[in-house]
Amino acid sequence: MAAPFNYRHLYYFWVVAKEGGMARAAARLDMAVQTISEQVRLLEQSLGHALFKPAGRGVALTEAGAVAMAHAEQIFQLGAQLPAAVRNAATGQGMRLAVGISDGLPKLVVRHLLQPALTESGVRLLCHEDEFDRLLGDLALHRLDVVLSDRAAPPNPNLRLYSHPLGEAALAWLAPVAMARKAKQPFPASLADMPILLPTGHSAVRQRLDQWFEREGLRPQVVGEFEDSALLAAFGRSGMGAFPASRWSHEELLKDPGLQLLGDTPELVEHFFLISAERRIQHPLVQRLLPATRNTA
Repeated sequence: MAAPFNYRHLYYFWVVAKEGGMARAAARLDMAVQTISEQVRLLEQSLGHALFKPAGRGVALTEAGAVAMAHAEQIFQLGAQLPAAVRNAATGQGMRLAVGISDGLPKLVVRHLLQPALTESGVRLLCHEDEFDRLLGDLALHRLDVVLSDRAAPPNPNLRLYSHPLGEAALAWLAPVAMARKAKQPFPASLADMPILLPTGHSAVRQRLDQWFEREGLRPQVVGEFEDSALLAAFGRSGMGAFPASRWSHEELLKDPGLQLLGDTPELVEHFFLISAERRIQHPLVQRLLPATRNTA
């Protein structure tokens, strides 16, 4: 029978990889360099492969070491979450759902997508907004339970991420009331006479918007581009220009008496995805998001 895996050896290896050298790891752990080196050597013996190679005054990961490091990151990240998970279970604080939100996703759409999971009592929701690629890395390391985005995860055999379609919503165009009243042409030709606010190119829908303008023969007067959809809507509300919003957002935005619906563009559609680190989703709150949201798309 094989001897049980020694996680203490793995921990020392992990710290050395984080610090980039035996001496720095020893200083962090307040241990002798020889002790750290011996623990890493024992791990390499048990795995049958060298995990480090010399690099200047420090060390670098070998290909085998990079694989070991990826697993170690997951193991110790889960270990860091263990005390809070046990505490929440023991005190009845409810279930935790850590969601990564792509910075190109409209905030009002996020609320719509997450609503099916929020019907459970005692849910503790943690939302992290960041760039798409950074969120996928955090998801692969199990720092997040799920990522919501306007695009599917690109193929990457090293990350093993799975994209689940949540639905789609057509875009509509809104404008400040005073600006809409001055329009001399019907929609969409009226957009040519208005200042326009658009999402930046980091949003998946921007390319479709540019192509739509070209098909319609419109040359928009773009006066603002925004990575954050809430900021885009805020400047639109302030009177800066007309702007697009998804069907799931514009109904809420039109509660503002200073905004007016210019027209719908059913041919312009935003797609929404739930990205997980597992093909078969185990988290019960994430499971709720899939069928409930898809049925309302």
